[in-house]
Amino acid sequence: MIKPGYLCFALFALIASCLHAQQAPVASPGTVSLAEIRIRDPFILPDSAQRIYYLFGTNYPDAAPGKGGFDVYTSRDLISWQGPEAVYRPASGIWGWKNFWAPECHTYRGKSYLFVTMWEEAASQRGTTILRAERPAGPYREYAKGRATPEEWGALDGTLYLDGQGDPWMVFCHEWVQVGDGTIEAVPLRKNLRGPAGKPVTLFAASEAPWVRAYAPGKYVTDGPFLYRNSRGELLMLWSSFGQEGYALGVARSLSGEVTGPWEHVSEPLFARDGGHGMLFRTFDGQLVLSLHQPNKGPLERTRLFLVGERPDGLPYVVGRLTEEAVPTACDGS
Repeated sequence: MIKPGYLCFALFALIASCLHAQQAPVASPGTVSLAEIRIRDPFILPDSAQRIYYLFGTNYPDAAPGKGGFDVYTSRDLISWQGPEAVYRPASGIWGWKNFWAPECHTYRGKSYLFVTMWEEAASQRGTTILRAERPAGPYREYAKGRATPEEWGALDGTLYLDGQGDPWMVFCHEWVQVGDGTIEAVPLRKNLRGPAGKPVTLFAASEAPWVRAYAPGKYVTDGPFLYRNSRGELLMLWSSFGQEGYALGVARSLSGEVTGPWEHVSEPLFARDGGHGMLFRTFDGQLVLSLHQPNKGPLERTRLFLVGERPDGLPYVVGRLTEEAVPTACDGS
């Protein structure tokens, strides 16, 4: 287990967060702010060529079967957003017909791929599949026929990872509703992303992280894995579960530097207070930003953005809010 050493950094982050507070930015006329967009599982793709940020997320968590789908919002400054624009609506005959959750947009070999979670009625469980488009704004169509996760598994929140050889993997969650102690899994993908190229490898179970608390007796949640390398070249993972203060975002580090691990857990969450399903991206001026949703209760979920720094040991910490609206009250959250 990684020794936290968080006391000094937590104090610094708290002070920096307060000092960073500023007058709340105002969205331009004809646009919307993040405070006006209900969204879960936010994922932001920066397009440096066009200098546009694309915001994807769970827009219709409670939509009736066959309704809903996925939308995108766009912005040039992370303050004023245009949209929503529909990028995918369920086609007749597709296996997934509700629970259109957690879309992640990745650029791979010149195309845009949307890793998405859907519910299959015949199997009475969720799975992740892959959609494809010519550009981030869509429209997207089914690409990986059926699930990319095992047919018999309840699974969700797939994310794309490219290993050191450039080979694609999908990291995803085996749902706690099926196995009790939810796990994070990794499966190699075909190079064309049309489906798995092997069997899943279990990376860890939720209960292995010391900060995780049971969601219900004997039930431990895994949500929203996101992988990245720090400045030292180490492979880290953000992932979510429930902690002492509710929904939270934790960090794990691969001891081998490979996706297959083994993985060790930071003993305290990166973000502890009712926020999670996070990811990292860089702004066009190079700032590292954490995106997550907070609070975790509908219909109040909103995208929150935080500046992130790196400790001497390579672990991330929250510096402060990117904008004043990033948390409901001053100095709340991390």
